[in-house]
Amino acid sequence: MVQASKTTILLADDDEMIVEVLQRQFMREGYAVEVAFDGAEALSKARTTSPDLILLDVMMPRLQGWDVVRELRRESAVPVLMLTARGEEMDRILGLELGADDYIVKPFSFRELLARVRATLRRVSLDQAAPVPPAAALVNLGRLCIDRRRRQVTRDGRPLALTQREYDLLMVLLDAQGAVVSRSDLLDRVWGETWFGDPRTLDVHIRWLREKLEQDPSRPVLILTVRGVGYRLLSPDEIQGHD
Repeated sequence: MVQASKTTILLADDDEMIVEVLQRQFMREGYAVEVAFDGAEALSKARTTSPDLILLDVMMPRLQGWDVVRELRRESAVPVLMLTARGEEMDRILGLELGADDYIVKPFSFRELLARVRATLRRVSLDQAAPVPPAAALVNLGRLCIDRRRRQVTRDGRPLALTQREYDLLMVLLDAQGAVVSRSDLLDRVWGETWFGDPRTLDVHIRWLREKLEQDPSRPVLILTVRGVGYRLLSPDEIQGHD
């Protein structure tokens, strides 16, 4: 009988003691763990080992965590959870703007970190397992094509590296068929009803999604803001009417 492969976590931190402790604890929980001690090594291992999730320290030599996320998001949608000793609001927002899925501020307990990791992996697993009706599998939005069976979004035929939450946001807006989706509904459906964080996280992810989907993100024509309510995505019929 073929044994199922373990879920792989890439742990990147320049503090060798933290890496040693976390690696041992995650392996005890049944995960395979790759380690990196600087940003350049983290980026290289992310490309060669294809981890299921990355735990990434912000302040590292050679390449900072933010630079690693920026590079990864040009080619990969692997979930990234930032580890940071800097709890300032702008630092957290910057990490989210660059494409991180979540962050946790040091010092943290392993139980909290493990819960964040499991929640992120569970969300990814559920989304990948969700059946897609054949009629809704392929959607064209102007220059964009959404292939829900492959969980792939292309623009002019070129794949876009959307993060898990960016893709989830897009799917929730798409399923609304042009109707407005409230901010609270988006947060509940993408981050979960038990999530307690800064609501502006939603705005950050919408802005990042526009950077990837819109021809001119400063003047969005696909994802529209409905002030005081939420956001809406133009339906395929509306987009055809603009052509």
